[in-house]
Parts: sequence; C-alpha cells; structure tokens
Amino acid sequence: MKRLLSILMMFGLLSFASLGFAEEAQVAASSPAAVEAAAPASKIDTGDTTWVLISTALVMLMTPGLALFYGGMVRRKNVLGTIMQSFIALGVVTIIWVLYGYSLAFGPDVGHVIGNFDWIGLNGVGLEPNPDYAATIPHQAFMIFQMMFAVITPALITGAFAERFKFSTYLVFLVIWVTFVYVPIAHWVWGIGGWIRNLGALDFAGGLVVHISSGVSALAAAIVIGKRKGHGKEPMMPHNVTMTFIGAALLWFGWFGFNGGSAVASGALATSAFVVTHIATAAATLSWMIAEWMHRGKPTALGAVSGAVAGLVAITPASGFVGPMSSIVIGLTAGILCYFAVSLKSKLGYDDSLDAVGVHGVGGTWGAIATGLFASKAINSAGNDGLFFGNSSLLMNQLISIGAAWVYSFLMTLIILKMLDATMGLRVDDQSEFVGLDHAQHGESGYTM
Repeated sequence: MKRLLSILMMFGLLSFASLGFAEEAQVAASSPAAVEAAAPASKIDTGDTTWVLISTALVMLMTPGLALFYGGMVRRKNVLGTIMQSFIALGVVTIIWVLYGYSLAFGPDVGHVIGNFDWIGLNGVGLEPNPDYAATIPHQAFMIFQMMFAVITPALITGAFAERFKFSTYLVFLVIWVTFVYVPIAHWVWGIGGWIRNLGALDFAGGLVVHISSGVSALAAAIVIGKRKGHGKEPMMPHNVTMTFIGAALLWFGWFGFNGGSAVASGALATSAFVVTHIATAAATLSWMIAEWMHRGKPTALGAVSGAVAGLVAITPASGFVGPMSSIVIGLTAGILCYFAVSLKSKLGYDDSLDAVGVHGVGGTWGAIATGLFASKAINSAGNDGLFFGNSSLLMNQLISIGAAWVYSFLMTLIILKMLDATMGLRVDDQSEFVGLDHAQHGESGYTM
C-alpha cells in the first residue's frame, strides 16, 4: 500500500508540474463534439448554462448507475468490489482532469494529437465562455461536463475483469489509462486541431471517445488477465438482477444528459438528440429481447436491460445528426448485433465477465458506422450528410476513425496491463478470488443477514 501511495503521489506531482429517410426538422445549432462552431463568442446564456449543468449532473449519476448495473451481475461475494471499481473513478479521474487531463484533451493543440499544458490546474479555465467549444456557457461548465465523460469511460472497462482484479493495481490503471488512452483520443476527436476532427469524422457524444475506447480496452484486459477460476465449469449467474435493472434505469435516465447535453445549448439540437436517444434505446430493448427469445426460447429481464444499454451506446455518436426513423434502425440493429456478439464470447475463448466488449465495443463501432450512413444536414446543418443522403466520404472518414480508435486503444491498454502485471500484479490470489473481493480486498460484505 505504501508503494501504491508513493506511485500515485509521484505521478500527481510530476503531472502537476509538467435505406434513406427524409428527416423533417432542420437544426441550426452545432456541437463542439462534432464540428467547428460558426457563431462568434457571446455573453453567457442562462438557459444554455442551466441545461449543461443539469446534463452534467445526469452524466455524473450514470457512474453510480453503472456500479449498480455491474454489481447486480456479479456473484454475491463480489458486489461491493465491483461497485467500488466504478464509484472510485469519480474520485481518481476528477483529480486527474483538474490537474492536467482537461488541458491535454481540450487545450491548445500540439501536432494534432494532444493538447498542451496551458490549462494545467484549470489555469485559464474560468467563468467566461470559450468560443471554440461553447460560446454561451462558462468555460468551467463545459470542462466539468466533459469531466463526467472521462469518469465513466474507464469504469466501463471493469466489466471485462470483474471478480478478479486487484484494487490497488486498478487505482494505478485508472491514472495511466485515462492519461495515455482517453485523453489523446478525446483530443483527436473533439479538441480544436485534433486530427480526427480535422478529418471530418463525426462523434456527437462519445461513440469513439467513450465506447470504442473502453470496449476495445476491455477486450485487451480480458485477454491479458485471463478467465475467472471455474469459468465454464461452475455457474456464475448474476446474484441480483433487480439491482442491475435499477442501474440500467439510471443509465437510461442519465443518458439524456450524456447525448442531449453534448449540444451544449438548450435548443433544437438538444431536443433532437434527446428524442432519438430514447427511440433508439427502446428499439434495441425490443430487438435484443426478441433475438434472445427466438434463440434461447425465453425473454429475460437481463436481456432486456442489456439491449437498452446497447441501444444507448449505438445512438451516442449519431444522436446529434440523425432523425427519429434513422434512430429506430440504429437501435434495432444494435440490439441484434450486440446480442450475438455477447453470445460469441464463449466460442472465442475469452472471459468478458459483464459483456463490456459485446455491448460497448460492438455497439460503439456500429454507432460510428451508422453515423456515416444516416447523418443528415437536415438535422444538424453543422454536421454532414451520410451515405444514405448522398455522401459516401463521411462513411470512409468514420471507418478511418474507427480503425484508429480500435488499434490505439487495444495496443496501449495491452502495454499498460503488461507493465502493471510485471510490477504490481493484476489478479488477486486464488484464495482471495475464492473468498470474494468484498472480504479479501475491502474487508466488508454487501449483505448482512
């Protein structure tokens, strides 16, 4: 523990010092997560600020929601250990974001791949608007909204190594992964000067930045860490699907801020993103349930909520660029694709405990592709038309961005985990895994009866 504290303190000090569908509504607003804003800087708009602050709170609630969603799916002896892995990200990533993360992700560009240290410690990130990202809200409002995205992204990865990862190693993993994987990709896609943004690829609310990065990193983690003891030989059923259901409901609720808030204004574009988010999620809930019903003979509650999350993931990159009918197609396809992706994991031989790869990796990839198919300037004039609206170049840009996010996330996570395994060790010992993370890692129990 002393070594862990020394590593974290050293890292912190060093960091601190150094199918066509006709869409009806036309929306003139633009998203900073998508393309350059055309409007000049203006005074603070209280309505826009209120919406972004509310959206920030909604996205913050998604991390405890994820904790419950994942917590219900593990065995009873690991529920608190799993919840802690999500919840502690709120503490660790917040400090990283303030010290240097926001500056590297959104600060002045260096070589189209990273920001600089001009905004380290939030220096220069005040209460006046920043016209490059959000011209009508305080700069700090935009900063903290983006912070919540950075918080939940590494927490999503924990679904791949649930029930077997050392908590001390996980804390260090959080620091390194956010610094070397999340922050660069966020700058590529959303930062002024980032090469994917300059390419013209679209990611309204985090299909690449959040879901592909976490889902692909989850695949690397599942491969490096290996299977749970007894996997495939003994039952490892969810211990509390009711808890998972509550977590999914919180995720669905919070996602309105995740996608709607990415408009960084309380106008028509936020409304459009809000509407299609709900529609796609509903469609994916149905398609996953029906696919499971046809494949396994019974519809399950766990399948329905998994489908809902798959729909939320898939609509995320497209939410500011597509209309209602397109969102139905995106959601229906996401439910089916993600269901079969999850069903294949046992045949492919890796133990993705809570389906982070199948839902976030596959769902995020489909959503990014779907953006290249269904995006329409009739929805967001500051975006672009996709293939089904006469523009094939957007789809090509989407595919390039997907490939870059896949390769970078996988290789960097592989390197990080190998280094941590060699220095600190990734897994708990066999006895701790048998007893459960709650008792072995935290000295407590989720239930006292």
